[in-house]
Amino acid sequence: MTSGDNNQATPPSVLLPEPSHSGAMSRLRNYFLTGLILVGPLYITINLTWWLINWVDDVMRPFIPIGMRPETYLPYRIPGIGLITALLGLTLLGFLTANLVGRTLIEFSENLLNRMPIVRPIYKTMKQIFETLFSKNGSSFRKVALAEFPTGMWSVVFLASQPGPDIAARLPDSDYVSCFLPCTPNPTTGFFFYARRRDIIELDISVESAMTMIMSAGMVQPNEDAQKKLAALAETARANRAQVTPVAPVN
Repeated sequence: MTSGDNNQATPPSVLLPEPSHSGAMSRLRNYFLTGLILVGPLYITINLTWWLINWVDDVMRPFIPIGMRPETYLPYRIPGIGLITALLGLTLLGFLTANLVGRTLIEFSENLLNRMPIVRPIYKTMKQIFETLFSKNGSSFRKVALAEFPTGMWSVVFLASQPGPDIAARLPDSDYVSCFLPCTPNPTTGFFFYARRRDIIELDISVESAMTMIMSAGMVQPNEDAQKKLAALAETARANRAQVTPVAPVN
């Protein structure tokens, strides 16, 4: 047999399958990531809840008489006793302030705090914040919008109430709204500013969804319908900004 016959008998080159160990490692990695996704949030949630319960228990322990503490009669502590005591105490305090005697005591204590130079601004600020957050008629964040901040970039902001009469009288336009731009990943810090209502775009997504998106730096997006609306509104805003007034022809 000649060398030419040997060349003709050589089969064409084919793609060899990848080693089986590569597919096995990929499956193991997927299994590990799936388990991590399932266990990670649950572990963090349980630890944060446990920390909160223990923290409230430690704060409320000095206010619970020794004879009413379960560890006085049992060889171990029962978690949650301080939390239950705090809930019952706050509920009872709210019930007592609903009558005349409770309102009189509250007014007396507030008048006493208002006479303290250093404590007065701190107390008034904290009271306004709590009333805004937990009052039914409060003006807490209820809407999400897009605002061009800084210029040329669109940011997700939370809308609050309109500016007060003193501030509104000094603004160049009367139709302004309060905006809070939270930072990532800590939404408790950010920027506060007033923007013209016509310059912002309200979004049809909940505050919780927007907060999750901000804390995850955009990795967790709202549902598909909200994403389409968000993209359409942003595109409309860009188109409006891109419109240029035509120049009259020169004779």
